[in-house]
Amino acid sequence: MKAVVYHSHDNIRVEQCSLPTISDHELLMRVHGCGLCGSDILKIVQRAAPPVILGHELTGTIVERGSAVEQLAVGQRVVVAHHVPCGECHYCRHHNYSMCPSFKASNIDPCGLAEYIRVPAEHVRHTTLPLPETLSAEEASFTEPLACCVRAVRRTPLLQGDTVVIVGLGSIGLLMLQAVKALGKRAGQMIRIYGVDLVPERLQLARELGADDALPAPAHEQGLRELFLPITEGRGADCAFITTAGERPFLQALASLRKGGVVQIFAAHTGMVPMNIEQVYQQEQSILSTYSSSPEDLRIALDLLTQGEVRVARLISHRLPLEQFHEGVQLMRERAALKVYFQIEPSM
Repeated sequence: MKAVVYHSHDNIRVEQCSLPTISDHELLMRVHGCGLCGSDILKIVQRAAPPVILGHELTGTIVERGSAVEQLAVGQRVVVAHHVPCGECHYCRHHNYSMCPSFKASNIDPCGLAEYIRVPAEHVRHTTLPLPETLSAEEASFTEPLACCVRAVRRTPLLQGDTVVIVGLGSIGLLMLQAVKALGKRAGQMIRIYGVDLVPERLQLARELGADDALPAPAHEQGLRELFLPITEGRGADCAFITTAGERPFLQALASLRKGGVVQIFAAHTGMVPMNIEQVYQQEQSILSTYSSSPEDLRIALDLLTQGEVRVARLISHRLPLEQFHEGVQLMRERAALKVYFQIEPSM
């Protein structure tokens, strides 16, 4: 079978690999396709040492089932998440699931960018979910990244009538926007949501996906604050979700907040960011961060997609075969793609 194999940051190849073998508690899955995540790009850019597993936004069909697996069947379409928390350790008991040692150690085999994968037992039990017939493989591939957004929203204190700004409208920002809106609606809350980005096409798409408005990113640090004071009775935003890296977006987001407001960091920053700690202290502002999801968030995300409360069909900008992996990486690094989806096996 074909799979993307990471040897080093500048030596990543599509190779012929042996078909994985499974135990009694595992599954063998034929992969439909896999989205390319910003975390995959980060591993390459940061020159991570091998072994590195690339690709985790995937769906597939079960082609072989271990004798002890009862809840799933051969021929069933499923979505699988790559990390599984133990649910019992100190971190899990504090709901810090992505800090769990088991979460960090677990993964699919060999990677999501492969024709077939072995689904380990703990994944079979906790992060392998059947797909409804109404959801395409492409749409379902957004389950894992949407689950990460769901967890970020659930960790952020939001109330009826709050004003939220999403800083960065890439695929994650557009998912986050919809997650805030959908979860707020489920909770009976009307939350005003604004998007900020540099790309006009993304601003328009944000409006079409439910943003109250989408605004061009300002050039200076106080720019967002100046935009939001008039529409928040002079307070500032209640919460800013940061879905793009960099010093300027962070400082703008922090400046946009009201007293007592919250910044939720949902982007990997590769450098230091200066900040005014005295302002944070005097204004009782909070800085939160969220990394990855939990099995419960995965189920909520799949339901949001199934019910049509989050729309993703327009988020895929490029569909490529696995052999064009490097082209997909380059498109993402140049920010020429909204979402790259590798078509590995035709949808069933």
